[in-house]
Amino acid sequence: MKLALIGIGGLGCRAVGCILDEQTDTQRAFARENALVCDIARAPTDELEAVPDVERTVIGDTSPHVTGDGIDGGPELAAQVTRNDLPELRRTLDSVAIHESDAVLVVVPLGTATGSGTGSVLVSELQETYDVPVYVLGVLPADDDDDESALLAARGLRTVVPAADSTLLFDGELWDLTPAETDGEYDETTDEGLRELATRVIPLFSAGERDGHRVAENAVDSSDIIRTLDPGGVASVGYASATVEPDTRGLIGRLLSWLGSTPDTPESTDAAKVKSLVQQAANGRLTVSCDITSTERALVVLSGPPSELSRRGFESARQWLEDETDTVEILAGDDPRPRSSTLEVVVLFSNVTTVPRIDALQSRAVARQRDHASDGPSSDPH
Repeated sequence: MKLALIGIGGLGCRAVGCILDEQTDTQRAFARENALVCDIARAPTDELEAVPDVERTVIGDTSPHVTGDGIDGGPELAAQVTRNDLPELRRTLDSVAIHESDAVLVVVPLGTATGSGTGSVLVSELQETYDVPVYVLGVLPADDDDDESALLAARGLRTVVPAADSTLLFDGELWDLTPAETDGEYDETTDEGLRELATRVIPLFSAGERDGHRVAENAVDSSDIIRTLDPGGVASVGYASATVEPDTRGLIGRLLSWLGSTPDTPESTDAAKVKSLVQQAANGRLTVSCDITSTERALVVLSGPPSELSRRGFESARQWLEDETDTVEILAGDDPRPRSSTLEVVVLFSNVTTVPRIDALQSRAVARQRDHASDGPSSDPH
């Protein structure tokens, strides 16, 4: 799948940088140079080496409500500042080849005013302007953040999720995305969490991108991803990997291995390995914890050396996943990577409806509003 990748706010911009770095390190390509980062600030960030200056933009830099630390207000103000600068933002979007993309992926930190406010406006603008799916990668705040972040996230879930074609959630509490106490920067722990995010996003969305060296028996393409995400709502992603020997054989050898004709690679061993990885991905730490029996559709992507892509293991794992999720709407495909030394499984759970983390954030948001109301009218005339 060829994506246009857009990051919003400080955390969204850093996430895009990590995704582009991981894309280069793994020699995969789905966003290529098709990326943009946007923040409400006085000046563009200079910390993103993976993003050229021409693909960095700021909005609100002339607004009296924007300081050196960003927006001085809530998501409503951030949304208004974004609307005021829409002409400039539209010109910047013209530099991104969205019309030539299969979809847009917008990275939104839902626990910030910029993420919730700018995110909802930008996603709506993209939906009105372009005829491709607009997906959101929504980052939920950690519990260490204050209740204001929970309130912002609850608002963002109400405004951003309905505007997007589907929203993949990444839980900051599970992945240690905790803001540092000084200078508004994010510490190394956060960068590690963002790299974990990149590790899951890239094999999922790059699976549909082909090159001349790949031959797949059951290839994933962009239509499989779009169909899986079509029900909308929120989605979660599972991932598992194992180190294997890279495939150094030619095309004939790979075809023979898929047909079970290579004596030095026992099919039963490969099948068990593939099924085990799918089970690890589904039962392990998801991008956001959810009850996978509440999913409407699922997609399994298996990538790695062709000799390791056991068809029997794949079918067995698919049957297991149907039983576990209680749905037959499961797509599955492979992404052969002959030079890879890693066998990877990504499982996408689409339109999951039982997500305890969302319930917890909404409860915190309601409690904060109740406490604020019980304090009585503020003495601040504004």
